[in-house]
Amino acid sequence: MKYLFLAMGLLSFSTLIAQQKKHKVLFIIADGIPADVIESQPTPNLKRIAKEGGYCRAYVGGEKGGYSQTPTISAVGYNSLLTSTWVNKHNVWDNDIAAQNYSYPSIFRFFKSAYPNGTTAIFSTWLDNRTKLLGDGLPQTGGLHIDHAIDGLEHDTVQFPHDKDSWYIHQIDETVAAKAAEYVKSDAPDMTWLYLEYSDDMGHRYGTGARLDTAVRMTDDMVGKIWDAMEYRRQHFNEDWQIYITTDHGRDAKGGHGHGGQSDRERTTWIVTNAKGLNTYFKTAQPGIVDILPSIAQFMNIKIPVENARELDGVPLTGAISLAQPTAALSAGILQLGWKSYDKKGKVKIWVTTTNNYKTGGHDTYKLLGEVPVSADKAEVSVKDLPSGFYKIVLEAPLNTVNRWVEQKA
Repeated sequence: MKYLFLAMGLLSFSTLIAQQKKHKVLFIIADGIPADVIESQPTPNLKRIAKEGGYCRAYVGGEKGGYSQTPTISAVGYNSLLTSTWVNKHNVWDNDIAAQNYSYPSIFRFFKSAYPNGTTAIFSTWLDNRTKLLGDGLPQTGGLHIDHAIDGLEHDTVQFPHDKDSWYIHQIDETVAAKAAEYVKSDAPDMTWLYLEYSDDMGHRYGTGARLDTAVRMTDDMVGKIWDAMEYRRQHFNEDWQIYITTDHGRDAKGGHGHGGQSDRERTTWIVTNAKGLNTYFKTAQPGIVDILPSIAQFMNIKIPVENARELDGVPLTGAISLAQPTAALSAGILQLGWKSYDKKGKVKIWVTTTNNYKTGGHDTYKLLGEVPVSADKAEVSVKDLPSGFYKIVLEAPLNTVNRWVEQKA
């Protein structure tokens, strides 16, 4: 009889292992599509993805008028997604990417640190996404290696002769999207980034209107190919796929030709995902592009070290979170702190440091200054014994951590 029970136990364990699906993630940045445009167009593929998960308006640009205010420029937005930080940390101020701060790791570095044998891929119409932003092979990124890459085609003027109307960019978009769909279907990398550029080119050249609308519909068609490949993997393999699709900035309100400023239309973006368990923050707030990294990390079971997690400016879009949207101000030696609570259970630990050694690869020593209920939504702590013109504050709650800076200008 005991052998029967043993056999039954082994069978149950084997069944459990078989049922554990391997998680895979793919994210897409479709350049320069403001929320009002994506919402105005027939996008059947985005809609069928959102039907599984959801759609929301989002934002880029950090805190308008605050220390984290971030230019609404392409590479700047990409890196805010990749690192879950605003420009005051990652230091990519424009598309030149002249002095990126690699002390703030990308989602690819977090993934490879957690799973050295995991597979990664990038399909991009702009080479700098891999060579600069991800820092493929650079000593500053610990020699991060992207396992499979299709990019740099914008430099191939034989296969893609450059024309004044940027049609060659659309052809490259189509190529990298098709290659991505093929590779997902055949090899199923664990983490994939697809970048598409043509929509932004049409915005710059023609502004808001028919040409940008057409580019959006083309983008939706390409997304459909990716989704079909993911669906194939989900149906034929023991895999659970999650996808996030977003844009890096909106467009100016005057004609839609430009971007880079802090107008509502330039800052307002969107997120489409098939993710299950989207939380109240996703559904009722306006998430930031920085929230995608912690969402991916949660799905992929990437354990981000505490020191790194304290620097992330985003919170997960799935599952329960304790708090988001932190605020901080200093008055007469008192830090006045605020947040919005989402799960009110437990307490918030208030950690403070007056250094920022992290940004140069060093370490900051935090001091615990108090604990208050998450439900309080605010707290006051004295820093009279820590006189400084700069404070980093970490609010550690049971389900997630957020951070805030206070800078006093001389």
